[in-house]
Amino acid sequence: MTTHPLDALLRPRSIAIIGASDDPTRIGGRPLAYLKARGFQGAILPVNPNRATVQGLPAVASVADLPEAPEAAIIAIPGEGAIAAVEALGARGCKAGIVFTAGFAEVGEAGQAMQDRLVAAACRHGMRLVGPNCLGLFNAALGYFPTFSAAFDNGWPLPGRVGIASQSGAYGAHLFGLARDRGLGTPVLVTTGNEADLHLADFIEWMAASEEVEVIAAYAEGIRDGARFVQALEAARAARKPVVLMKVGRSALGEAAARSHTASIAGDDRVMDAVFSEFGVHRARTTEELLDVCYVAQKRIYPVRNALGVVTISGGAGVMMADAAEAVGLPMPAMPEDAQAKLLGLVPFSSPRNPVDCTAQAFNDMAVIGAFAESMAADGGYPSLIAFFTQWGGSPAIAPRLRAELKPVLERHPDRLFVLSILASPERRREWEADGFLVMQDPSHAVVALAAMGRFGEAFARVAPPPPEIGQAALPEAEPNEAEAKRILAASGVPMVPEEASATAEGAVAAARRIGFPVVAKILSPDILHKSEIGGVLLDLADADAVREGFATLMQRAAQHAPDARIEGVLVAKQVSGGVEMVVGTVRDPVFGPVAMVGLGGVFVEVFKDVAFRRCPVSEADAMDMIRSLRGFPLLDGARGRPKADVAALASAVSALSRFAVAAGPRLRSAEVNPLLVLPEGQGAFAADAVIELE
Repeated sequence: MTTHPLDALLRPRSIAIIGASDDPTRIGGRPLAYLKARGFQGAILPVNPNRATVQGLPAVASVADLPEAPEAAIIAIPGEGAIAAVEALGARGCKAGIVFTAGFAEVGEAGQAMQDRLVAAACRHGMRLVGPNCLGLFNAALGYFPTFSAAFDNGWPLPGRVGIASQSGAYGAHLFGLARDRGLGTPVLVTTGNEADLHLADFIEWMAASEEVEVIAAYAEGIRDGARFVQALEAARAARKPVVLMKVGRSALGEAAARSHTASIAGDDRVMDAVFSEFGVHRARTTEELLDVCYVAQKRIYPVRNALGVVTISGGAGVMMADAAEAVGLPMPAMPEDAQAKLLGLVPFSSPRNPVDCTAQAFNDMAVIGAFAESMAADGGYPSLIAFFTQWGGSPAIAPRLRAELKPVLERHPDRLFVLSILASPERRREWEADGFLVMQDPSHAVVALAAMGRFGEAFARVAPPPPEIGQAALPEAEPNEAEAKRILAASGVPMVPEEASATAEGAVAAARRIGFPVVAKILSPDILHKSEIGGVLLDLADADAVREGFATLMQRAAQHAPDARIEGVLVAKQVSGGVEMVVGTVRDPVFGPVAMVGLGGVFVEVFKDVAFRRCPVSEADAMDMIRSLRGFPLLDGARGRPKADVAALASAVSALSRFAVAAGPRLRSAEVNPLLVLPEGQGAFAADAVIELE
């Protein structure tokens, strides 16, 4: 077994219990009772100044009296005593502590100060801590249960390969109990509490490297260290271990944090979704979905090009599954024409496309059911299969004969995910599972879980492109106006519409003549970000007189609607027509740093919110994936006879802006181009407006 820095915490050879209780129902007594009951083979060292023995084991009065330096320790005594215990344990050479004690950062500033002292005591001795205010953890294979959870009153963990890491102790234990009751084996559970030292990410990374765990289930309320979290997700992806994560606590960055469109849309939850997508994490919406996905993932079959085949005795159920598949993006291609003809030969009144409705009449001849299933696997070639047999699959009279037909099909195609949607007793269900089938009552839930297997497969197969080269980006001392912002972004590779700034009407006319009519004129001010809201953009200025009149109009509107704004003149730009308006931006997320955005642009960007995010820097290949994920991508791809847009130029602009955001560093709050006019294929893309916000 490979070693890991956290093995002292999760695979220790000895454990001290500071605050050990003789009462096995108390916080300091439960872990000792569990360790004894489950046969932990390491040394168990109770510390209690008031007792010579605790639950039949010899106890000592203090850490200093311990007969040996424990590799790990439970701290289950109040505040100041907990800090003193960590100091004493560290001095003895203890490597890891599990701090049950509450009353730290979760109660306010005074508690935070105590928590800082607790961590400082551990750091002085190189000791790692989980908690404080945590429920503990377990590694069932070792009989190691340093936790005070009451979940084991209803049963111990089952053998299996699903690890649980949870920021919430009570919910983590709840998740374990539900998994056990469903028959899912969870050999490892860790609850992280206040995360004063070790974070959720540390345990995801440990599970990625461990031999005990193949599927990682996680519950998170907030991520504070984005870099550490990303490192853990990449470790799991590289180890081909799926992460199924429930992230709760949705919030937005808010208008007070930043004024640009990008920042107001970005809310940290959408950024979190982008990070999950980048590493193939499945974000579960419900506890049931989390368990469903973990259940199917235990098969360790992750199709790279997933597709679903459905055989059903109910046309209605087939339609329901088709709807569910479309909702989650799981393809359901039709059966080949020759295979359809073959199935019609077996059951003339069947519907052989996909879903394949063999009708309940097929149960008159079980061999027909086997033939339909074999054709779906062999002729259809579907990596994922669902058979909706409802009550028939659980019938004592029918199920044995049905198993005899279906088991050989799965044996001939062991690389397939085969879900039976049936209603069956627990005993009957276990028989089907022993044959290698997955059993789920709700076929829609099965579709969601099977779709997740394909996304895992795509993530595991993905070869990350080399990171883009990051150049230099010099930012001005003050927040730039539009013209300055465009010059800065153009120097970083973002293409701009030809334009000139002018402080006078005649200067604007001269600029228009050099650029060529028709032109666009816009108010130039660092204080007016969204010019269209005050009528600060004029289009189709076709001659010199129109430019003069436009200049006067813009000055009048600025004075009326933004009397305190600094007005530096107008920006005269070439009017570009025939392009698709897109928005490209970056925003500095407080957890994950600079994040790139692309979406449908123009004045309706915040109405439609059809945008995609990704951590910076973004390669052109990744930018292309972002663009293709948009609901409005058909507008760029020649929908309804439109010319195909220059998507390659758009991807290049997204990548260039993302590299600029990294190079600019933490002073850059956000940068945005809206609209970026994407012209027909081969003609490029040009920024018509730009905003840069600085801290």
